[in-house]
Amino acid sequence: MRTARRYIAREIYRSTAVVLVALVGLFMFFALIEGLDKVGQRLTLLNLFYLQALDVPNHLYELLPIGLLIGAVLALAGLAQRNELTILRASGVSGMRLLGALWLITIPLVMGAFILSEFITPAAELRGSESRLALLGRTDGGRLSSGYWFKEADGKGGTRIINIGQLTGKGSVDNVVLYEFAANNTLKDLVQAANGQFEQGRLVLRNLTETRIQPQSAGALADARIPDKPISEVVHLDERSIPTSLTPERLIARILTPERMAISDLLDYIRYLKNNQLQTDRQEVALWRKIAYPFTLLVMVTIAAPIGFMQTRRGGVGVKVFAGIILGVGFFMLNQLALNAGMLGDWPPWATALVPSLAGQAAALLALLGMEHRHPLSLWLRQRKLQRSPA
Repeated sequence: MRTARRYIAREIYRSTAVVLVALVGLFMFFALIEGLDKVGQRLTLLNLFYLQALDVPNHLYELLPIGLLIGAVLALAGLAQRNELTILRASGVSGMRLLGALWLITIPLVMGAFILSEFITPAAELRGSESRLALLGRTDGGRLSSGYWFKEADGKGGTRIINIGQLTGKGSVDNVVLYEFAANNTLKDLVQAANGQFEQGRLVLRNLTETRIQPQSAGALADARIPDKPISEVVHLDERSIPTSLTPERLIARILTPERMAISDLLDYIRYLKNNQLQTDRQEVALWRKIAYPFTLLVMVTIAAPIGFMQTRRGGVGVKVFAGIILGVGFFMLNQLALNAGMLGDWPPWATALVPSLAGQAAALLALLGMEHRHPLSLWLRQRKLQRSPA
């Protein structure tokens, strides 16, 4: 069985690699066509190729489940067409034992996907975001028309809201507006800075204008009387250092898609959001989906097993590949539907991430068990039909 498992693994790895090269190439081609209208003085064609190359790890990570499904179906269909699976079954290897061998074959792919997800993809995404900031002046996500917004406690019982107009990479920011609120939620300071730098737990603002609002300003305005002292003071400073819980990594986490972050960075960002009473639903769902990703690969192999084991007389490979593509697209759509339904319905994050995979795994196992017991059932039905037919 070990020799057979190695042979099947070689076939599946080869087919999966071919499918992934085709799928990634197709996605990159469409992305390249879409990005051609951005080519100009700041973004050259060579820069565009560079940005597309940085997206390759993310494409590999997203397409690996579908690529594995189609590749496994291709490999198993080829084995079935050459009657090699029939020889294995005739030698006493059951379908469930073959499925166990397929799960063992998937383990190296799971380990490779973990390395890709935790190290290669976040590094490439970080580099790509910094390059887009430098070449295009923007990134793909996380930014409103007014810029990037952050909220945190100021350590004195109050709240600080930071608005950043532009991220320039490596912790540098431009067009910073800082709102500082007292413990009773009254505005006490408004700071506007041309640029700043996040470093070692501090935000260093440069070339700033600070509007200091006195505590009695609200009462003076409410009484509609002329105050004895100015209710605000405008001060121009060259530099001011403010303690903050924000770091360059958390700035990048704000503009990255949660699914493209490493688990450690995602956990750190979720902790930061919870400490500042901010919503973490999307990040928690992304965390659970990353945890469930290895199980998704096992589900893909389980779905491919009954399709590949089927014996067809004509057009077997083509029909099986088409069925694999349809099931892969259907599983992807089910995942997206569960994500949207879970966000709207406030489902537990683990349910949003695991329900599609559990449903696919159960359906595939039932189909495989049905194939295992198909011949005895067919024999029993044939005997019943013969008994009812007239002599």
